[in-house]
Amino acid sequence: MPPAVAWKNLATSSKKKTPATPVTATEHAHDHPAQVQPPHCDHDHAHGEHCSHDHPAHAHHDGCCGHDHSVRPKHIYVYSPSGAVRDKAAFKRAIQRLEGMGHQVEVDADALSSHQRFAGDDATRLAAIHRAAASGADVALISRGGYGLTRILPGIDYRAVAKAVEQGTHFVGLSDFTAFQNALLAQTGAISWAGPALIADFGRKEGVDDIMLDCFEDLIYGHGEGTGWRMPKQPAGAVPDDFYIEGGATLWGSNLAVLVSLLGTPYFPQVEGGILFIEDVGEHPYKIERMLTQLLHAGVLAKQKAIVFGQFTEFKLTSHDKGYKLQSVIDWLRAQVRIPVLQGLPYGHVETKVLLPVGAPVSLSVEGRDALIYWGHTH
Repeated sequence: MPPAVAWKNLATSSKKKTPATPVTATEHAHDHPAQVQPPHCDHDHAHGEHCSHDHPAHAHHDGCCGHDHSVRPKHIYVYSPSGAVRDKAAFKRAIQRLEGMGHQVEVDADALSSHQRFAGDDATRLAAIHRAAASGADVALISRGGYGLTRILPGIDYRAVAKAVEQGTHFVGLSDFTAFQNALLAQTGAISWAGPALIADFGRKEGVDDIMLDCFEDLIYGHGEGTGWRMPKQPAGAVPDDFYIEGGATLWGSNLAVLVSLLGTPYFPQVEGGILFIEDVGEHPYKIERMLTQLLHAGVLAKQKAIVFGQFTEFKLTSHDKGYKLQSVIDWLRAQVRIPVLQGLPYGHVETKVLLPVGAPVSLSVEGRDALIYWGHTH
């Protein structure tokens, strides 16, 4: 995908907003402008930032919107519901980094278990999920993705997970975690977060990506309200120049291959009027098209208000393709559906990624190449 431009943004009213100062964010970016600030709420918090909008739905106390905006250590519970952890050094490095940020990190007893390619057998990984739900943590963070969640979906106590979400635990992850997230949404309607994994994002030798870290901190401190980006240039008419989808559209999706694997099961959300976001890694464009075709023929895409492409990476084109590439797939999809198909969302198997609330009602605004997804407070 072309380089994305991510914004740290803030809009909250029902009218369209212009995103804040852009930050260049390529798929492997390390350098970001020094003036970048985390997204912020409209009230006076400890970091001293302000914006001009209101939160009429929330109670106000001493100038605050009623949410926890204190900069205090957070309880992060690390568990392994999918693939086995092979890179122990990166695991340890990630834990140390989170602790170095002042957080209390609790590591599940079986986080480093191994059975075949999995982080323990099925019963072990189910127990880890339920311990995460019972932990009372601010964040339940997966160690890594891989494979393994789809085979244990029937054994998850979704009511317990939903109760944990209601009580303030944010379940965060990506990749194989897409199965858990969409099953949770289908079974209970509870919100989880598409975002980082411990090892891939906090355990990197090169350090933690600034934008990802800002977005993660926005989540745990209650500041995040949306995300924006600049889409790549497109031919005239490919995307409407100016449109707005008002709040109430369910944001859902994440990893395309995992999502499609749930189709026809009780764990595939029946979302109508939603905004579907997708990403993937190591999938050739023809496979991406084949998966999209399955969603199209199943009637899923026709029920959505927009489709948003995140980052599709680590695939290799061949001489046989003769010009057939990812953009070919996107152009084809636009000819099949009557809804906007957007590109460039800074999310996926990439270092620079935003966090997105799976299952939350959102608004979507597009002005030219500038796109903004806004969800407001989700807790």
